[in-house]
Amino acid sequence: MAAPPVVDLPFIDERLAQDLTAGLGEVEKLLRASVESDDAFVTEASKHLIEAGGKRFRAMLVLLAAQFGAADAPGVVPGAVVIELTHLATLYHDDVMDEAPVRRGSPSANARWDNTVAILTGDYLFAQASEILADLGADIIRIQAQTFSRLVRGQIRETIGPRPGEDAVAHYINVLADKTGSLIATSGRFGALLSGAAPEVVERLTRACEAIGVAWQLGDDLLDVASESAESGKTPGTDLREGVRTLPVLHVLASDDPADARLRELLAGPVAEEDVEEALRLLRANPAMEQARAELVAWADRAREDLSGLPDIPARAAYLALCDYVVERSG
Repeated sequence: MAAPPVVDLPFIDERLAQDLTAGLGEVEKLLRASVESDDAFVTEASKHLIEAGGKRFRAMLVLLAAQFGAADAPGVVPGAVVIELTHLATLYHDDVMDEAPVRRGSPSANARWDNTVAILTGDYLFAQASEILADLGADIIRIQAQTFSRLVRGQIRETIGPRPGEDAVAHYINVLADKTGSLIATSGRFGALLSGAAPEVVERLTRACEAIGVAWQLGDDLLDVASESAESGKTPGTDLREGVRTLPVLHVLASDDPADARLRELLAGPVAEEDVEEALRLLRANPAMEQARAELVAWADRAREDLSGLPDIPARAAYLALCDYVVERSG
C-alpha cells in the first residue's frame, strides 16, 4: 500500500501539521477500505486513481475545518473520505469527457481499460460515498446532494457554453464556482459541521473555501500561460492547444483593441502547434493577464474577509496563508 499523504506546508505550526498528517493517514485507510469489493476487477479499477497518488487537498480542508470544533469527532474522517471519493469519481468521468490519456502521471482509467469501465467506476465511487453518508445524518446527505447538483450543473454549463446574450466572463466564473468551488466549499462545511463548530464558523468556512477554490482554478488559468515547464511541471499552452477559453482568453476575445487583432485570430479556436509560442508570447504581454490576476486576487480577498472573522487559532493562520499561496503561485 502506498504511504499516506504527508502534510508538508510551511505555513502551519508543527502541532497542527502532525494532527493533519495523522488525520490524513486515517482518511487514506478508510478511503482504500471503502472501495474494496468481492470482485477483484472492481477493486482494481476503483483503486486505480487512489494508487496514482494525489495530495488529498479537499480531505485536508475537511480536517483543517474540523480544528474549529472537536477535531477528533467520529464523523470527521468519514466526511473527508466522502469528499475524496466524490472528487475521484468526477475525475473518472472528466477523463472520459476530455478523452484524457493520462491522470496523475499514470494512464487514465479510460485509456487503461475503456470509457465504459471508467464511467461505471466513477458511478461505483459515488455509490460508496453515499453508503458512508448514510451514517452521517440527513443534513450531511442533503448538503452532499446539493453539492453534486452543482458539480453536474457546472459541467453541463461548461459543455454547452454561454447562451446567446450571456456574458462569457460571468458564465465562466459561475462554471468555476460550481465545478471547482462547490466541492471545496463542502469540504470546509463538512469539517466544521461534523466537528460541532459554531454555525457562524460553518458559514464563514463554507464561503471562504468556495472562494479559495475559484481563486485556485483562476491561478491554473494564469499558470497555463505564464509558467515555464522547468519551474512548474506544467506544459505551457495546454489550454490553448485544446481551445479551452480560460479567463485571460475570454478577456482578449472581448477586446476591440486593434492591437489585439492577431491574438484574437489565434485564440478564436484551438491554437495550432506551430502557433502556440506566438500565442503565448502575445498573451503574456497582454493586459488580459493582469485583468485575470485581479479577479483571482479579488476571490482570495473575499476568502480572507470571511477567514478573518474566525477564532484566532493555528487553523485560521493556515487558511489565511493558503490564500497568500494561491495568489503567489500565479506569479
